[in-house]
Amino acid sequence: MIAPLLTYYLLFHYLPMVGIRIAFFDFGLFGIKQTPGYLFGIPIKGFIGLQNFRDLFADSYFWVAFKNTLVISLGNLFLGMVSSLLIALLLNELTSKFLRKTVQTAVYLPHFLSWIVVGSIFTLMLSPADGVVNAVIKAWGGNSIHFLAQEAWWQPIFLLIYRWKETGWGAIVFLAALSNIDLDLYEAAWMDGASRLRQVWHVTLPSIRSTILVVFILQFSTIMNIFESALALQNPLVYSVSDVLGTYVYRVGMGQGNYDYATAVGLFQSVVALILVLMANNLSQRIQGERIL
Repeated sequence: MIAPLLTYYLLFHYLPMVGIRIAFFDFGLFGIKQTPGYLFGIPIKGFIGLQNFRDLFADSYFWVAFKNTLVISLGNLFLGMVSSLLIALLLNELTSKFLRKTVQTAVYLPHFLSWIVVGSIFTLMLSPADGVVNAVIKAWGGNSIHFLAQEAWWQPIFLLIYRWKETGWGAIVFLAALSNIDLDLYEAAWMDGASRLRQVWHVTLPSIRSTILVVFILQFSTIMNIFESALALQNPLVYSVSDVLGTYVYRVGMGQGNYDYATAVGLFQSVVALILVLMANNLSQRIQGERIL
């Protein structure tokens, strides 16, 4: 049963890691160049060592993309945890099965839309010329705003769109955890005079604490892997706030043909992601006394 999944990861995640070596070579459109290089005195064709990483750390555009990646991803992580947990708690309070299933379907559906479709929808909705959002602003006497072309607006709008798309899907794990809570705990809290809000605070949240930590660590491990969502909504006018490492690698590697440098950036991104995962794992050890990984 695990063979298809194992095959997928081997072919598309682990086997491509052989290409990491490109980061240490002078690599062009037609492969490794003939530039002479030496490793411990041994001549190796095209070997340039850590030169790409030196260029990386000296590149101001790289640091802009790195900062944007952390700011956007950490903001999205915080909003995602809070909003998904809140949606799960609210859905758990619904007593009508029909209403509950209807709301669940409504909040789950956006997850299955591709980011290209989502980007197109919101680009039209937020259009300064004929978008419905600016039509409402004009109706209230305001001036139209080009939300996706202004630096002050792009990141907040991006986070709102991301949460609209993924919050419902992120609530599934929390809903599953909520369904496993012993109802006797709520009855005991009610008999002690606890309000519904205090029951949530003293019964619900402590009961799913381990699930919250697991979800946090899993999400924390992917905060550097932001690409398609940013690419679908960004434009050259807002690169200073929208360019993340994923889009930077894509533009430098595929757009400019600088494959070795782009590989070095991608490798650096992976190392940072690994460090963040280990930090989150240690945080789990401190909070609940055991590691998740």
